Amino acid sequence: MEPSFLKDSIIGFSYIYHHNNYTIEKQAIIALSDALYEASKSIRILRSVNWSQKTRADFFAQSAQVLPEVSYPDYDPSETLHLIDNARALILDNSPFENWGNRIADKLENGARLLSSMGTSDFYKYSARLYGTPKDILPDGETNSLDLALFFEEMYKNIEALNIEAQYPESYDAKDISDRMRVEVNTMFGDDAPEIIIDDEVSSKVIAGRRRIRVRSTAMFDDNDIDQLIHHEAFVHVATSINGYQQKSIKILRASHPGTTKTQEGLAVFAEFITGHIDLERIRRLSDRVLAIQMAVDGADFIDVYRYYLDKIGHQENAYESARRVFRGGVITGGAPFTKDMVYLDGLLRVHNFLRVVVSSGKADLLPLLFAGKMDLEDIDVVIRLRDMGLIELPKYLPPWMKDIRFLLTYLAYSSFLNSVKLTKLKDYYSNLIC
Repeated sequence: MEPSFLKDSIIGFSYIYHHNNYTIEKQAIIALSDALYEASKSIRILRSVNWSQKTRADFFAQSAQVLPEVSYPDYDPSETLHLIDNARALILDNSPFENWGNRIADKLENGARLLSSMGTSDFYKYSARLYGTPKDILPDGETNSLDLALFFEEMYKNIEALNIEAQYPESYDAKDISDRMRVEVNTMFGDDAPEIIIDDEVSSKVIAGRRRIRVRSTAMFDDNDIDQLIHHEAFVHVATSINGYQQKSIKILRASHPGTTKTQEGLAVFAEFITGHIDLERIRRLSDRVLAIQMAVDGADFIDVYRYYLDKIGHQENAYESARRVFRGGVITGGAPFTKDMVYLDGLLRVHNFLRVVVSSGKADLLPLLFAGKMDLEDIDVVIRLRDMGLIELPKYLPPWMKDIRFLLTYLAYSSFLNSVKLTKLKDYYSNLIC
């Protein structure tokens, strides 16, 4: 029989050994996160692929008959790739964080290579790796974003005769939305609220970041656009940016790197949906982006896509901006588009299904973690582990629908049940009633 002092010594040594290993593991994770965050800093994709105002002016000066001439800044990926290699060297083999570290490193590498291939056919290769393509199969193993886009296109045709869009004209300007948004962000974020700026150079209607939200001076909005943008840009994108910046240990949660785009945009569109501020016109815009990307993949050039949009929306400036989103960074003559804009529908499907599974599995307590910073849904297992290790702080800022989750839980539970209902027989039954 072991003497009691020897048994106590063994227990004490075991505690010190495991405690030291745990401390070393935490330090290793923090070091890896720091290295990944450092590598992400030079990867600014949307800023790099943007087109100048002169490109637009020249296009219309030539009666929209000549392909735009676009130039992009030179991007040398060597330093960023070196930083990514340094980060990879810190990944712990056979640890719960191995796949997480490699996944982020891969996204950063593809982001750097995408920037170094702007204006070439290789741009599409890296864009597809980062954001996917319209025909990529989703996690259900059956559907893809193109299927959903075509479904919404058919739905829109069915209600087109109602002329709903004409009943809600774009009668609000940049100042209107800026004034309203300023009130909302100050109320939610207080001293952390971003500045609201009206900007002549913004290509999209609204672009949001942690420090500022920029509104294009010439943009016009309908009544629903205002609430959509508040819930999408401010209450999701700004909230996750601020919450991520406040993470002291896991700094990679601060980075809006391309590996987070699909989840961030999916979460933002879901926010529009769950708050009742999305409509078929908005869904149509998202669907059109997927269809336009597929056109470009199949060889359509910029003018083909511009005319596609012009036929649909009848507005030259909006048609140009919509086509520009598809071709920025890619090849103007077709075959190699920027596929980022398909993440809205793809991300919505992924986020919606993830939330349904979380609720139906009795794990609703995990929902706020999605707002702890910029992350991908595939990171959630690691985020949970990091939270349990005390390395992630719970988010300070949550959108209203996440603060009070009563309706969210009810909707998701009902949605999960509806998914189990066979629609074919019901459709036949009710179709006979309304013929």
